[in-house]
Amino acid sequence: MQIYRVNPEKYRVPVDKLRKDCSISEDLHFCKTSKDVNVLEGVIGQDRAVKSMEFGLSMGGSGYNIFVLGPQGTGKTTYAQSVVSKIASKREIPNDWCYINNFSEWDKPLAISLPAGQGKVFQKDMEKLIANLVIYIPKEFESNNFQAQKDAVIQRFNKDMSDILREMNKIARDAGFGVQQTNQKILLIPMIEDRLITSDEFSKLTDEEREKIDETRNKIAKEIDNKIRDGQMLQRLAEEQAVEIEKQTAREAAEPYFEQLKEKYKNFNEIINYLDKVLKDVAENHTIFSSVRQNLNQDTITKLQNESEDLDGENEDLFETATVARDSKDPFIRYKVNLFINNEDAKGAPVIIESSPYYYNLFGKIEYKTNMMTTMTDFTMIKPGAIHKANGGYLILQAKDLLMDPFAWDTLKKALKYKQAVVENIGEQSRYVPTVTLKPQPIPLNVKVILIGSYFFYQFLASDEDFRKLFKVNVDFDVEMDRTQENIQHYVSFIASMCENENLKHFNCSGLGKVVEYGSRLAENQNKLSTQFNIVSEIVYEASALAELDDSEYVDNIHVKKAIQNKKYRTNRIEEKMQEQILNKKVLIDTEGEVVGQVNGLSVMGVSDYSFGLPSRITARTYTGREGIINIERETKMSGNIHSKGVLTLNGYLGGKFAQEKQLGLTAQVTFEQLYGGVEGDSASSAELYAILSSLSDVPIKQNFAVTGSVNQMGEIQPIGGVNEKIEGFFDICSLKGLTGDQGVIIPESNVDNLMLKDEVIEAVKNSKFHIYAVKKIEDGIEILTGVKAGERDQYGEYETDSIFYLANNKINKFNKVLKISNQEA
Repeated sequence: MQIYRVNPEKYRVPVDKLRKDCSISEDLHFCKTSKDVNVLEGVIGQDRAVKSMEFGLSMGGSGYNIFVLGPQGTGKTTYAQSVVSKIASKREIPNDWCYINNFSEWDKPLAISLPAGQGKVFQKDMEKLIANLVIYIPKEFESNNFQAQKDAVIQRFNKDMSDILREMNKIARDAGFGVQQTNQKILLIPMIEDRLITSDEFSKLTDEEREKIDETRNKIAKEIDNKIRDGQMLQRLAEEQAVEIEKQTAREAAEPYFEQLKEKYKNFNEIINYLDKVLKDVAENHTIFSSVRQNLNQDTITKLQNESEDLDGENEDLFETATVARDSKDPFIRYKVNLFINNEDAKGAPVIIESSPYYYNLFGKIEYKTNMMTTMTDFTMIKPGAIHKANGGYLILQAKDLLMDPFAWDTLKKALKYKQAVVENIGEQSRYVPTVTLKPQPIPLNVKVILIGSYFFYQFLASDEDFRKLFKVNVDFDVEMDRTQENIQHYVSFIASMCENENLKHFNCSGLGKVVEYGSRLAENQNKLSTQFNIVSEIVYEASALAELDDSEYVDNIHVKKAIQNKKYRTNRIEEKMQEQILNKKVLIDTEGEVVGQVNGLSVMGVSDYSFGLPSRITARTYTGREGIINIERETKMSGNIHSKGVLTLNGYLGGKFAQEKQLGLTAQVTFEQLYGGVEGDSASSAELYAILSSLSDVPIKQNFAVTGSVNQMGEIQPIGGVNEKIEGFFDICSLKGLTGDQGVIIPESNVDNLMLKDEVIEAVKNSKFHIYAVKKIEDGIEILTGVKAGERDQYGEYETDSIFYLANNKINKFNKVLKISNQEA
């Protein structure tokens, strides 16, 4: 058999394509150190996100709330807080909000709004008002005018009652009876010779005389009863007059103070109406003012009289003394003002960042206090949530945290949909049933909500129809940006900002260049830079610390490389353990020799935030049958959907190559050896196909190569992810076993611009100790792996003699003959 050997040199990737270095003379010509550039303003490389955010913040219509989405570490939270705060500082300060007593329906407190800072003034005005009333209402009841009015009522009552008593006596005497009053009732006693009859005299009367007396008594009793009712009516009228005088007196004492407040708040109709109701209630409940005053000593009363016009600041304790009766609850709660939202110190519209967006933190609550076995509450115990504090401004929430609470998301939607902020204790029933509940008046809501989250949470919420109506703007943060001169300058500005803000050592050009290269490595693209600045910043911090230990003036490339190595060392314990398994031949991987139907595939494994590549042995066995390709991982339910699709694609390729004029009488079993945790992805599909072709052709595959790349039905090699980790993973194994000079990795040609390999790999390639090959199609890869031509069809449709495809086709023909004979015998 004549074998046509091929030269793989045309597929070799040049050293200068293995990484895109950051040139000091070309890329960093604008500075010598990070000190020489301006600090960063704004966000880097997120033009689409910036324009979307500007649009969302400028829209005032309904539903233009914002969802900021993107992977962690892209700066979306920091940017959102920064840009929103900047815009909010230029907006109008929203009103204060107060809850006040509803004298008509006590369980439905009223909400009133006042200009920023005026809510506290109104609260203090009401405190001052009550303090004044504590002094001057009781004082008015001590006045001569009040006593004169009260005495007049009493005198009038006594006179009228005397007249009624005289009339009662006259009626009785005219009928021969005398009137005798007891504690219980009025008695009519017969009279003899102008005196009351005695018991002995009454007993000596005849039955006829007694009957006559009883008949006369019953006759006048009705008249006497009418007079008694007249007296009772007079008594009620006198009492009512006395109460009305007291009310009027209290009202007259309080009215001047109310008029002052009504004049002050004449432009606020709700407050005018409220003060009228307070005045009416004060007059009706004036006794509480007298009761409180009785508990004050004379010194306190004197202070209140002298300083009643200055009850702010240092004199606040006087109000407390005046309004709280000792050893009892505050009798003046009904007149207090619950300063619900106070914007007196605001500098523009509020920006509330709620880090724990659970139900009560977001929507407020009604607190309760327990008295014996009863729970009580009132309007002063209504507490605001983040949505009330953000009213008139912006509320920033993390979507993940929001969705942790089972009530928060639905309540937020309801608030945004109906533009009302309601305080209600949803969920309280799961703990206890309060004996008293309130339904505070809802507050009109004008807030723009900015949700921040990953793509997962965005997709999760996007299935909710209300979400699409309420969050019409999505701000999409990318994980990468173009590696342009401008963006390199932005990268350097970012580093300069960190050095200035965090008091770190500045970077020289070589150090800056390494950070830029690290950004391309994170982006897995020579022409891109990562925007995951949380990861980049870790290297900046650690490199600065290493420079500090070295007592270096600037951070150099050595410190950056050491920081990257240290970061890897802290997280690659599992990687080293698995490499150790390969070295000790617990996991079988060959890096030398040739084997039929066996190839080194490459995969990426992840542990926390660290990923690494490792080789896996892939084997294929082919034999007579019609089952096609059997994926053992799929049969054992260890294969993911994408991997299974990749394997099934191979049937199309084999059918196109070998079954145009005959059936593909073939069974091929493919598996990842010593794989027990499952496999996903199609990046090994080309390796699986190489193993099948080797088995069919009986041409061995060189074990000094490892392969990665997916394949389509046409045999084209498609790009994969994690190409740097995969190359470095196989390189590390070869290095540990010993580099032979002919080892290397075959990758898709479309992945060449993703190469950002570490120094050790590049140095080995320079010294011809290791090699990287890039291929476009299966034919290229199989020739490198076997050293044998893949084979092309001639004008008669036959493959070149002794080529891979020629030998494989012959094997399939043999399988078909065996099947034909078996069918004939059957």
